[in-house]
Amino acid sequence: MKFYSRKLIKPGDLNANNTLFGGQLLRWIDEEAGIYAMTKLDSRRTVTKYISEINFISSARQADTIEIGLEFSEIGRTSITFRCEVRNLITKNTIIRLEKIVFVNVDENDRPLAHGKTLDEMTGKLVAA
Repeated sequence: MKFYSRKLIKPGDLNANNTLFGGQLLRWIDEEAGIYAMTKLDSRRTVTKYISEINFISSARQADTIEIGLEFSEIGRTSITFRCEVRNLITKNTIIRLEKIVFVNVDENDRPLAHGKTLDEMTGKLVAA
């Protein structure tokens, strides 16, 4: 898994328990995964289709720095799927793990659109179909 971005936990990111608010973390994950989907599919029009069970393993506190990791999982005709892990930058403790985040490529009317990518079995990279 490659870790693509880092976030510093600030006072506005906290819940009533003074730990990282889960909704804020999911917002960051969705944004980061969406950007990753757009770059992998060479498309500016991708939407979140599905996020699997959310498993909060540990928490983060103010002044912690977290990092968001994504890993390609599978490719469909209109979709792309990733796994995600968020961890504490210093301790490497996992904060959250998502086994499946699915994005769909869409047209200007928000209908699923084939992205024209396939997985090259030799290199493991996405290529034009």
